[in-house]
Amino acid sequence: MAGSKMDFNFSGNRVFIIAEAGKNFIQTREEKTSEEYLANAKELIRLAYEAGADAVKFQTHNLDDEQFETNITSPHFLGSDRYNWIKRNDRAATIDFWKELKAFADELGIIFFSTPMSRGAAVKLEEINVPLWKVGSGDILDFVMLDYLAQTKKPIILSSGMSTLEEVDRAVEFLKKRESKIALLHCVSRYPCPPDELNLKTIEFFKNRYKAPIGFSDHSIGFETVLAAVELGAVIIEKHFSLSRDLWGADHKVSMTPDEFEQMVKAARKTQASKLTNLGSTDKLLQDEEVVFRPIFRKILRASRDLKEGEILEKNDIYAMRPQEDAQDGLPSEDYEKVLGKKLKRDIKKYDPISRDVIF
Repeated sequence: MAGSKMDFNFSGNRVFIIAEAGKNFIQTREEKTSEEYLANAKELIRLAYEAGADAVKFQTHNLDDEQFETNITSPHFLGSDRYNWIKRNDRAATIDFWKELKAFADELGIIFFSTPMSRGAAVKLEEINVPLWKVGSGDILDFVMLDYLAQTKKPIILSSGMSTLEEVDRAVEFLKKRESKIALLHCVSRYPCPPDELNLKTIEFFKNRYKAPIGFSDHSIGFETVLAAVELGAVIIEKHFSLSRDLWGADHKVSMTPDEFEQMVKAARKTQASKLTNLGSTDKLLQDEEVVFRPIFRKILRASRDLKEGEILEKNDIYAMRPQEDAQDGLPSEDYEKVLGKKLKRDIKKYDPISRDVIF
């Protein structure tokens, strides 16, 4: 079994390689049946296994507590506004969809897991008992979801794109306070990112700062950057995976094809030397090109139901939802702990922002 040697300590000599299938089972602008999406996803799992990946990872959505209904489009994917894109994914991938994919991966012998995009998505994945969690860059400050993930006592891999050093510190501290076993991925949220702007020396910086397993989530084309990351000490590699970069969808254009992925795995396993020379500075930088994603993918706190004046806010009363844009009065998701246990000054409706002026 591909993952049989892995205990998720990520401390051995063998780099842990993740084929990030994401939502790449969606391949056309025209909506297809769930059965067609399932067949596409199984093909991605099979090819990831044959290419030598240790794990295949998808992305799981739950529209109700993830995306507020507003017209906003991400610059990395102009094919759909965010609300309808998430709605399409949520509709296509039911609990039964994920159960069947996990069973298929288990039978092949490759580790299956998925990135939950909200607490509700994590609840879905917990139902099928995924062995570990991945938190995407946009959700590193979703403390509503992180709190739930920590309670499962499963390993958590955090991605650090579009984040400042202070924000990474806050997320790591939040999880370590809950005694979570964590790994951290260096990432630059650009699609694609030029190799010489990946600042790969951040991997060494993270190793020294956090004393945790450090990896690399790569959005560049090719795999020279992966080899350089392994040389610098990355013990986890995540790379987008697709049948073709010409397919329709958010991530196909920054993905590796099966043949390319297999070449990368073989080179990384041999720790073949990279030819890259510009590895950046030893620091964690937020690049200007990443800033544009923050108001789209960061979250604010909203009411999960109609709430009455005088009620005390509990965990299940709070959603963390995208986007922060156009919701300046809502508290950011990282203020989750500050809101818990507070009393409401007035009635609020489901999805109303939770702001400072509505709580004591």
